[in-house]
Amino acid sequence: MAISYEKAGVNLEAGYEVVRRIKQHVASTARSGSMGNIGSFGGMFDLSSLGVKEPILVSGTDGVGTKLKIAFAMDKHDTIGIDAVAMCVNDVLAQGAEPLIFLDYVAIGHNVPAKVEAIVAGVAEGCRQAGCALVGGETAEMPGMYSDGEYDIAGYTTGVVEKSRLIDGSKVKTGDVLVGIASTGVHSNGFSLVRKIVADAGLPLDLKVEEFGGRTLGETLLTPTRIYVKQVLDVIRNCDVHGVAHITGGGFDENIPRILHKGQGIEIEEGSWEILPVFRMLEKWGGVPHREMFNIFNMGIGMVLAVDESEAQKAIDILASHGEKASVIGKIVDGEGVRINLK
Repeated sequence: MAISYEKAGVNLEAGYEVVRRIKQHVASTARSGSMGNIGSFGGMFDLSSLGVKEPILVSGTDGVGTKLKIAFAMDKHDTIGIDAVAMCVNDVLAQGAEPLIFLDYVAIGHNVPAKVEAIVAGVAEGCRQAGCALVGGETAEMPGMYSDGEYDIAGYTTGVVEKSRLIDGSKVKTGDVLVGIASTGVHSNGFSLVRKIVADAGLPLDLKVEEFGGRTLGETLLTPTRIYVKQVLDVIRNCDVHGVAHITGGGFDENIPRILHKGQGIEIEEGSWEILPVFRMLEKWGGVPHREMFNIFNMGIGMVLAVDESEAQKAIDILASHGEKASVIGKIVDGEGVRINLK
């Protein structure tokens, strides 16, 4: 045992126990092409196993942000890893890429093996949902950097897309319609405002809210980010998708325009999808102007596909076959800007 290191606040034995605990979770994410075992210095993937003629690798990295503060307050850590995966894989999906591998980074003030296992179990669940392999990661015990009970988590993914199938927005045209796919809730963006609203209103996280179907406020806020990989890839394989936007921080105003050409804008019809109760309540509790909500939160739409109008119903039907709620929420128009026709 490294006595001197333990006196400095780092428990190497706890780190070894974490590795033992998470091996089963990591193994459950194996997929065609994944190589090696946890404990190697680098994660490996056999790209030749995919049969892709002109592979384009698409990579993304992200974290969960201050949603973690809700997890700390509730002492619930088994879903936050799903958020870490979702934020990364949904981003590379926006280029039409299938996520292949994922790596996580967990930094924690004091290593509690059961807590780290719960975090990584969530990561593994996210990887299974996305169909990618958890090929490595890092757990860093950093006493003095994080308060007791607190940690941070970030992730990284690499996906692949055939060069001819790359979605880069070049095909987006005026008249294309926007197919919006339902979110599960706030996902992992806007939580600095969410926490301020909750704190300013003096709302306890164990408050049961009728509009949330009897769930508590904390449970509703911790609902994991939806992972759209398998269902959207099915649409991409069967429809001519011109653009994909992952609705994250900045809501509609920042994210959908990222797929547009100069001179193009979007027109959104409120009422063409369900705005989830959590957003209605946050708007009410925080006194947030209704239009501003669309500039902060996903408002019930987690992913948007730009397709020709003739392809829209086919895309919606494919998504429905995967259990997804989807609808046409707007269109691409001439003239830059985001116009939302409020109800």
